[in-house]
Amino acid sequence: MSRLVLAVTLGLSATSVNSHEFWIEPQKFQVENGEIMEIDLKNGQNFVGSKLSYFEKQFSRFELAQGDMLTPAQGRSGDQPALTTSADQDGLLVILHETTPAAIKYKEWAKFAKFAAHKDFKNAEADHKAAGWPSENFRESYTRHVKALIAVGSGDGVDQNYGMETEFVALSNPYGDGFDGNMQVQLFFENVPRPNTQVEVFERAPDETVSITLHQTDDNGIAQIPVKPAHTYLFDAVVLQPYIKDDKAVWQTLWAALTFQVPK
Repeated sequence: MSRLVLAVTLGLSATSVNSHEFWIEPQKFQVENGEIMEIDLKNGQNFVGSKLSYFEKQFSRFELAQGDMLTPAQGRSGDQPALTTSADQDGLLVILHETTPAAIKYKEWAKFAKFAAHKDFKNAEADHKAAGWPSENFRESYTRHVKALIAVGSGDGVDQNYGMETEFVALSNPYGDGFDGNMQVQLFFENVPRPNTQVEVFERAPDETVSITLHQTDDNGIAQIPVKPAHTYLFDAVVLQPYIKDDKAVWQTLWAALTFQVPK
């Protein structure tokens, strides 16, 4: 079960401004079989962001999944929306996207400290000092590992672990006939469940108002989060670990995200 620890209204959060989310947002989360879908990649804060274009060098994986069937996302450089496609098969469609690494430079410790506190990394400062890293002008390497759930026709089906480096797996189908308003997800890192990990939930109402709540996975990496009809959701969780690939950064973050919309 999840543990609600914070609820804030858009514009009132003092800490969330220090993080930038990345997510997949189809222009429609429910489509008919064969209907053209326009799917945006977005980057921003508080579930409000800018649309990004399709550039192959910026992702390591971009696929459409229905059950065990995986299809590469096809696009042209500069396309916006990033993906325009259709699905003829009835059921739950999962869009998968993993970015190539990018980096951010922290000129001062305070900004990183606020980010670490907001994402519930209690030992970040002690670990940073113990490693002998500088407290200013240091870098973090980051990657994004995002999914979106789209209902094609009936939307029947189940999500699964598709082997992303870090990943939300939806254990509930919000488009299913028996959905009871409790969205159950399991969070993974390197295919292992992440226990006792913070999940940040962005909830966008039909009037575009956004609220934010914080939850926690249980010992099995599972969180159960109440959701509302006609609302759109972004679930976000971050891995923070030392960066060991080269000396260009000291920290690495890996961001998992899941987006979906609950039918009316």
